Amino acid sequence: MRLKSALIITGLSHHSLRASHARVKQSKKLMSTTWHVLGAGSLGTLWATRLARAGSPVRLIVRDAARLQAYQAAGGLTLVEHGEAKTYDIPGETADSSEPINRLLVACKAYDAEQAVARLAPRLGPNAELILLQNGLGSQDGVAAQVPQARCISASSTEGAFREGDWRVVFAGHGYTWLGDAGHPVAPIWLEDLSAAGIPHEWSTDILTRLWRKLALNCAINPLTVLHDCRNGGLQEHHCEVATLCVELSELLERCGQPAAAENLQQEVERVIHATSANYSSMYQDVANQRRTEISYLLGHACKVAARHQLNLPHLNQLEQRLITHLHSLGLPSD
Repeated sequence: MRLKSALIITGLSHHSLRASHARVKQSKKLMSTTWHVLGAGSLGTLWATRLARAGSPVRLIVRDAARLQAYQAAGGLTLVEHGEAKTYDIPGETADSSEPINRLLVACKAYDAEQAVARLAPRLGPNAELILLQNGLGSQDGVAAQVPQARCISASSTEGAFREGDWRVVFAGHGYTWLGDAGHPVAPIWLEDLSAAGIPHEWSTDILTRLWRKLALNCAINPLTVLHDCRNGGLQEHHCEVATLCVELSELLERCGQPAAAENLQQEVERVIHATSANYSSMYQDVANQRRTEISYLLGHACKVAARHQLNLPHLNQLEQRLITHLHSLGLPSD
């Protein structure tokens, strides 16, 4: 009897051991999958440097040979955190490199994402996964249409960072990143890489609600900071205008089947304005630096969807027209 029990226990031990070895093997395989990062803006650099610091293999994809030369001359990507700068010698490459891509962090602007991913499509492996870090809505569907064979995971981040020059980013504020895939709700195992890298995150089964909520927040804040030429906190003097926009945006969210995203929207907008009062919105920074804005994927997308639903939102439409006129007066595109 004792012998039989011992055999059963031994059998269990071997089984557990095999399962443990399999987990370790799978974990090592995941850790060895290269993170290709497309876009050396603030969030792309922030993710790339933290992943590299944690020991994950990372490669940066840059626009062309001239940019690659400039990047190599700089010696890598620099992360400035708590006033201390550290440079990570992350290998760089252009889109024309021959190495297959199995995991791609798409960190470029929303208006560049579709074309940039289309160029990389021939390099994607059979089970490739894309993590989309774009602002607003619209670009995610455009990217997914370019690579039907790949899994596209949307991300919504509240992390604060700004570029302090080429290849150098300052980590300005700890936040959170929500990731999700509306068509495939099971979380990927490589989220362990993010934990190891110290990237606070959560897998969300309702990522569309998060994306719509963030879009509404951006529509209520960003355009007004540009038109009133102020920091986020300056909008406290335009309370009525903000409140009116929140009513219309809530109406839009309800019509789009996103009631959870509409809940207490005005209170959330006011909280964000207060909490980030000293900050300049991303759209303000784009305009101040004479850069193209992501208007088409923020306010433009909201107005387009409202029109599709035959929803009359006069203040939102008027805001879009005012912003377009302002951008044209500065010689900036409005798409």
